[in-house]
Amino acid sequence: MGRTISIGAQSFEFIRKNHYFFIDKTNFIKEWWENGDAVTLITRPRRFGKTLNLDMMNCFFSRTYEGCGELFEGLSIWEDEKYRALQGTYPVIFLSFADIKGETFEETKQGIKYALERLYRLHQYVKDKTGMDEKEVEFFNSVSSKMPDDVAVLALKYLSDYLQDYYGQKVLIFLDEYDTPLQEAYVYGYWKELAGFIRRMFNSAFKTNPSMERAIMTGITRISKESIFSDLNHLEVVTTTSEKYADCFGFTEKEVFEALNEFSMSEDEGQVKQWYDGFTFGNKRDIYNPWSIINYLDKRKVGAYWANSSSNSLVNLLIRQGNARTKTIVEDLMKGGVLETELDEEIIFDQLQKKPGSIWSMLLASGYLKVADRYFSNETRRFICRLKLTNWEVEMMFEDMVREWFGAEDVPYNDFIKALLLGDVEAMNEFMNDIALTTFSSFDIAESVAKHDAPERFYHGFVLGLMVELKGSYEVTSNRESGFGRYDIMLVPRKMGQLDPMVIEFKVRKPRKEASLEETVAAALQQIDDKEYDAVLVERGFKKERIRHYGFAFEGKQVLIG
Repeated sequence: MGRTISIGAQSFEFIRKNHYFFIDKTNFIKEWWENGDAVTLITRPRRFGKTLNLDMMNCFFSRTYEGCGELFEGLSIWEDEKYRALQGTYPVIFLSFADIKGETFEETKQGIKYALERLYRLHQYVKDKTGMDEKEVEFFNSVSSKMPDDVAVLALKYLSDYLQDYYGQKVLIFLDEYDTPLQEAYVYGYWKELAGFIRRMFNSAFKTNPSMERAIMTGITRISKESIFSDLNHLEVVTTTSEKYADCFGFTEKEVFEALNEFSMSEDEGQVKQWYDGFTFGNKRDIYNPWSIINYLDKRKVGAYWANSSSNSLVNLLIRQGNARTKTIVEDLMKGGVLETELDEEIIFDQLQKKPGSIWSMLLASGYLKVADRYFSNETRRFICRLKLTNWEVEMMFEDMVREWFGAEDVPYNDFIKALLLGDVEAMNEFMNDIALTTFSSFDIAESVAKHDAPERFYHGFVLGLMVELKGSYEVTSNRESGFGRYDIMLVPRKMGQLDPMVIEFKVRKPRKEASLEETVAAALQQIDDKEYDAVLVERGFKKERIRHYGFAFEGKQVLIG
């Protein structure tokens, strides 16, 4: 019988005192300390132990935990006398931005101020030290949820000064999930305002702070230096492709299999690997997400634990609003395909929808893609990465995300699918117009998108929806070569003879060429015949008389199918 598992516990002290299940990651303490970097930014996907590791660091270094060495007894760090002597010897500032998720700039800024206020309350004792002058006391007391922005920007730096004066020693600063509010700012449209505020705070806390000894920041993304870290020339950035700390976050396969053995579940190794393996950090392959493994050990059954553990709003936004090529690539990835691309791990949020490849860097940092391998291109003189969806759990998340696009009660998507399978064109028209009216704006809300591009964005999203809903019975592809051109959508039955194959062509009405939507439908159907899009289906053995053709004509949000 294995140790008790505490789901969601992120307190190192709580886990250790209660002897709950814990995989020893204390080598991270030694590795970080001996590297000697002034400010370290470590990026890992969510639920990969960042918060627990930082809390562990706090328990190890903080003067608050002086004399609490029993928390580390039996762990690897405690085998070294040098580190036993280091435990509990530094003043530490430890805070988290994990819960700061406002829909407006003011709401988010207020959340940061509340976090700073709580931090000052925690260190209230420094005011009792003899020698704190009147101005210092005045600033200390001014730190509250109602403080001016200028006070908030300086709060971490000044608290460092107070703690150094109190203890006679420089401080360590640990900031967890630094980028959570910044990702929310992008989703809700106040990125520039928050980036400016955060930049000033980080400059004072991590650059112009003589009272800081060292610092660690964790997050999901490496936000561009120009956006946030323009003044931090001493920043050591450790991303998912870096060699440093490669096995310090997440569980290695050896650790996972040992845990399965502890819980008498070794026979499940293959199933667990298929569902949850796939993450790669640096040169370490076969890294597993801790949240999924802990839940699997506790519940003893597979499920999408990590993918469903928090909001995927940013990923959803980037893919839903992505251009036709983005959606086509997602279509390929969801079929097990590989994307070859250059990677720039420095995320520039202002360019996520504009800079080629930036969305894939974002998805890699977030854990939804993995690096299958990479090679050096003599042509471009750059490294090219081959990216795939990480594992079965992530595939399920993508499918659920697509279903949400068409899953509202007022979007009769499943009714349209039924009508399509039955060949009921009248019902297809009725349902498709409702779908287009309700969901068009979801695929076309970027200001830079021209109106004539809206149907194309919609239909590529629509293709993904067909893929998910019909995956058991049809192979759904789009924008592939057949005959003398590229068809828009092709539905290929997985079993010969049971269902009809289909070819669908989308067209936007051009008033100079077509007097009505009926003429646009006719033009779409004519294109299917002229370009011989049936060719690939005939080659695969389908009878031509069984192949159904559909033309979808668009004008604004009005659709006609024939």
